[in-house]
Amino acid sequence: MLTALLALLGGFLLLLWSADHFVEGAAATAGHAGMPPLLIGMVVVGFGTSAPELLVSALAASGGNPNLALGNAYGSNIANIGLILGLAALFRPIVVHSQVLRTELPVLAAVTLLSAVLLWDDRLGRADAAVLLLVFAGIMGWAIYHGLRRRSDALARQTGVELSDRAMQPGRALFWLLAGLILLVISSRILVWGAVALARGLGISDLVIGLTIVAVGTSLPELASSFMAVHRNEHDIALGNVLRSNLFNTLAVVGLAAAIRPLQVGPEVLYRDWTVMAGMTVALFVMAYGFRGEGRINRFEGGLLLAAYLAYNGYLVVTTVLR
Repeated sequence: MLTALLALLGGFLLLLWSADHFVEGAAATAGHAGMPPLLIGMVVVGFGTSAPELLVSALAASGGNPNLALGNAYGSNIANIGLILGLAALFRPIVVHSQVLRTELPVLAAVTLLSAVLLWDDRLGRADAAVLLLVFAGIMGWAIYHGLRRRSDALARQTGVELSDRAMQPGRALFWLLAGLILLVISSRILVWGAVALARGLGISDLVIGLTIVAVGTSLPELASSFMAVHRNEHDIALGNVLRSNLFNTLAVVGLAAAIRPLQVGPEVLYRDWTVMAGMTVALFVMAYGFRGEGRINRFEGGLLLAAYLAYNGYLVVTTVLR
């Protein structure tokens, strides 16, 4: 048990450090390649911050623990909205200026609804995986199209400032891109092994470990980047990190895991975990879209999101760990 805990902690720390360097290296490399700032913010950074979930879930599925993969994806979505945006909004209210993000909010809501349709038969097979991955490819195509054509969005301006503030030479950028990716794979393997061993030692399911401990660990890059963005008044980057991470998790992470190994899903995933994820997604849409002006997540709303996240995790602990 102690070895599993140390592996989990060590995996988290290495994953956080390597993910940060991987994202910086990827963004800087894309900038040197002439990619527009909006496209970097929409695609490159989105992929980079979701790389931990993608690698952890792929390794979990290939290792015969597909429920850990699913729990990691949905648990990360819940943590991204409830924990990360909740804490960030308590620290400083988040104001949404980007029209691109206003478009992504209903897209995320629609994708969340699609995931419920696919979960309805308590199974995610390879046909379901194909649907998720095709939708993901379509959204990425839309993001690339808008990233290349739209230049005046608030997200583009804020991403441009970030790139200039974190400028690095091409060689250094490429080094951290490759080194960060290698270390991400290593840390993900350590984390998955520790999570599976801990779940067996505690006698609880891989799904619950994925929804709680692993989900928080793989969401640490979003937590760090969102707090830094809010501190610098780059609110659209903070929200954009969460939106794109949740899109990646719901479509690419779950789709890849199901493609590797089809998942038999318990009914609790739909009526408990998906319901919480969907409720938080709808709440985020209502708060951030700005039906009567600019979108805004104030401190009270941030507190509600955080309270919902804590209540959900408390319920999981009481009903699964302490039963």
